[in-house]
Amino acid sequence: MASTQKETPATMNFDKELFKRSVLYNIKTLYRKTLDEASDQQVFQAVSYAIKDQIIDHWLESQKEYEKKDPKTVYYMSMEFLMGRALGNNLINLQAYKPVKEALEELGLDINVVEDQEPDAALGNGGLGRLAACFLDSLATLGYSAYGCGIRYKYGMFKQEIRDGYQIEVPDNWLVDGNPFELRRPEYAKEVKFGGYVAVQQKDGRNLFTQEGYQSVTAIPYDLPIVGYGNGIVNTLRIWDAQPVECFQLDSFDKGEYQKAVEQENLAKNIVEVLYPNDNHYSGKELRLKQQYFFVSASVQEAVAKYMRTHKDIRKFHEKVVFQLNDTHPTVAVAELMRILLDEYYLEWDEAWEVTTKTCAYTNHTIMSEALEKWPIELFSRLLPRIYQIVEEINRRFINKIETAYPGNQEKVRKMAIIYDGQVKMAHLAIAAGFSVNGVARLHTEILKNQELKDFYELMPEKFNNKTNGITQRRFLLHGNPLLADWVTAHVGSDWITDLSKIKKLKVYASDEKAQQEFMNIKYQNKVRLANYILEHNGVEVDPRSIFDVQVKRLHEYKRQLLNILHVMYLYNELKENPDMDFYPRTFIFGAKAAAGYRNAKLTIKLINSVADVVNNDESIGGKIKVVFIENYRVSNAEWIFAAADVSEQISTASKEASGTGNMKFMLNGALTLGTMDGANVEIVEEVGEKNAFIFGLSSDEVIRYENFGGYNPMDIFNNDADIRKVLMQLINGTYNEDTELFRDLYNSLLNTLSTSKADTYFILKDFRSYAEAQKKVGEAYKDEKAWAKSAILNVACSGKFTSDRTIKEYVDEIWHLDKVTLPKKRVTGK
Repeated sequence: MASTQKETPATMNFDKELFKRSVLYNIKTLYRKTLDEASDQQVFQAVSYAIKDQIIDHWLESQKEYEKKDPKTVYYMSMEFLMGRALGNNLINLQAYKPVKEALEELGLDINVVEDQEPDAALGNGGLGRLAACFLDSLATLGYSAYGCGIRYKYGMFKQEIRDGYQIEVPDNWLVDGNPFELRRPEYAKEVKFGGYVAVQQKDGRNLFTQEGYQSVTAIPYDLPIVGYGNGIVNTLRIWDAQPVECFQLDSFDKGEYQKAVEQENLAKNIVEVLYPNDNHYSGKELRLKQQYFFVSASVQEAVAKYMRTHKDIRKFHEKVVFQLNDTHPTVAVAELMRILLDEYYLEWDEAWEVTTKTCAYTNHTIMSEALEKWPIELFSRLLPRIYQIVEEINRRFINKIETAYPGNQEKVRKMAIIYDGQVKMAHLAIAAGFSVNGVARLHTEILKNQELKDFYELMPEKFNNKTNGITQRRFLLHGNPLLADWVTAHVGSDWITDLSKIKKLKVYASDEKAQQEFMNIKYQNKVRLANYILEHNGVEVDPRSIFDVQVKRLHEYKRQLLNILHVMYLYNELKENPDMDFYPRTFIFGAKAAAGYRNAKLTIKLINSVADVVNNDESIGGKIKVVFIENYRVSNAEWIFAAADVSEQISTASKEASGTGNMKFMLNGALTLGTMDGANVEIVEEVGEKNAFIFGLSSDEVIRYENFGGYNPMDIFNNDADIRKVLMQLINGTYNEDTELFRDLYNSLLNTLSTSKADTYFILKDFRSYAEAQKKVGEAYKDEKAWAKSAILNVACSGKFTSDRTIKEYVDEIWHLDKVTLPKKRVTGK
């Protein structure tokens, strides 16, 4: 891998002997062992601490430079940061991968085994958290001052196990061996208050508000280094842990008041226990709101405190600080900043509002209305009494603004008010207070402006803008696919590592037969690597010469994993009826976690595994179809999956996927997109050309038309298409499970069998034939290896737009207006 990296002082000055001594010293002092006695996990810890020692030198230098230059800083607030493993990524960005690999070999150690000991940081789940991680990587690489702000979850969402085909959620105890890269920073601890009531006092002619009778927790920050590529810059991901404010009161035990004594302990423990606690009950909703306020309050308090350590005038806060709210989860930052400005710095409302509305910017990640958070007034006002008062006043003034623009139009108030129908609407708060509202792909932003947020756009069009998502090529090509990374560098040089637009120079090799053979050979080796992983973890033998058709992403009905597996059932029927039909062997690979309380999503996982059990064990089809569900999909196995994929399944119902970023990772690794014109697929096809992708299905306009005006009845398709009818009947006739009722809910979701519910909400049957036709084209196209290789190389060559470096530059230029910081040359050196 490392041959691809540019030679800089950081690589040239790396002292291998010092590093080796450091590893041996760490094993001795941490574990009282020699290298021969140390376990693989202990070796990983020792190597990580040796690397951390170098990182901290850069971290200190970066902070010194920031203190000296006082650049504007972005605080990227997110419930999720799906970071993946840190060691390999840090080595890549330090440009020390090759010398460290060699040093470890000299100690008799394999870097892959060492890296494999690190658990993925359980701080996120899906695209939202991975986007945040890519953004932090790009911010550091581009030299901008930035903090990621989140929660140090003890167990993350969950570790997924598949037992008897079902998803089982088990705690993901990722911190069991400690996290060698984190730094605990108790000196920046903050108190976060919940509940109680608001007391009002008069002083100097103004009301002073204080929260009384509250419960509180102490927020303790843990800092993780975010290493920029080859520039010496190290930024910070600050994740907050919760601790009780008071320790156990022994006299409470003596008096038998056990519950009271542990209350403080439990409050703190629960807040940081898991990501996205199940919120289909009241206590789950309450815990989610506590989590959001907890990390936002701590982050905003510290941002203000940090600013005031070196500045005098809080009214100029926005000149040096910007808060980017990653989806609606951190929106309470608006009211928290107002609270601090009003109650702690005694600004007048208009002064505080001006600072707040110049500080906060909002990224919308979804048009799914259920994901635009709303809180019951009763819960919100009880848990956050002062915050609720402030939101009430923001709402009152915002309604005045609406009524001034649209006199007497109560419908506009109903659609746009922040508090309405007994609910606090967080997206509305973010839009009212944010100076910028951005979507994450061009199509998504247009749908927001013309559909979901149309009223807001008409009132405040200047706030709305698009920032198409991106990914970091340093993790998803340089680290995840070293064979292809080296091949790219050999053909176009290494500038692509920090300027992905340079990868377009590969286009001239797309028609070169030698380049095509080399490319397909690399793809084959990556498929062998994944096939070995599948054999080890699933016990299923797959043929690396078959088409690897892959769908890996969160499991949600709109992402339509169900369409994919129904099509596999259809293909299986075809093969059973026509054993000699012309059919190119396929391996269908799935990976997805379903939310613990999402019944249909979990049932879809069971269906995929049930189909796999039947298909994989049917010798009569000669292994022409294999189905694999990869357990516990996460960043570390995703890197291998993207590298091995031939076909990238991006098959969401058009208009439902905001952007997608998996689609970009597949493209960068030379997979062809099979997808709808949804999210960023539209822009991918624009870049690579429609003949180098397989597009099918309804357009977003057609979907929206059906949703608004009706005219689609899935029963018509069921009645008129015998193949589809057969597949659907197999859900309930015992073909894939002897319990004929097991998949009844999936069957019912597709057909109007229950008059109480709308059927086939996501147009699976409507798009089925179009999807099957596109899949047929995939099989035909793959037979022409040269043409396929050409398309695959063009996908890599056209991926330049989709780097998070480009996205971040757009945020910087158009929203944040940050100052670039470059370290003095002498400081960018290794040890």
